[in-house]
Amino acid sequence: MVTNITNLSRSGLYDWMMQRLSAIVLAAYTLFIAGYILTTPELDYGQWHELFSQVWVRIFSFLALLSLIAHAWVGMWTIATDYLNSRAFGEKSVLIRFPVQLICFIALFSYLVWGIQVIWGL
Repeated sequence: MVTNITNLSRSGLYDWMMQRLSAIVLAAYTLFIAGYILTTPELDYGQWHELFSQVWVRIFSFLALLSLIAHAWVGMWTIATDYLNSRAFGEKSVLIRFPVQLICFIALFSYLVWGIQVIWGL
């Protein structure tokens, strides 16, 4: 039996909703960036810098970053609990699953900090 101590909300329904909402935000951000690139044929650094110097674009980018982190965490948690369980690795499966989840957490947290530095110019 896998415990859900490392998931975000301790509820499969909330995790499912979080993953779907984050997917919608990521799709909207992707469409926005793709639309901007397609409607700006001679895109240069100045235009790109001007776009990302607007506060609403930074907030939208930050929201997309948070959505990416949440989406990835729920997905990786689901993979770890579905495939690194006691049926596959016996009673000591937690010794495999916990380090994998810890590595995922450290990587996602690092991406979050790095993304904040890039988006807000810290």
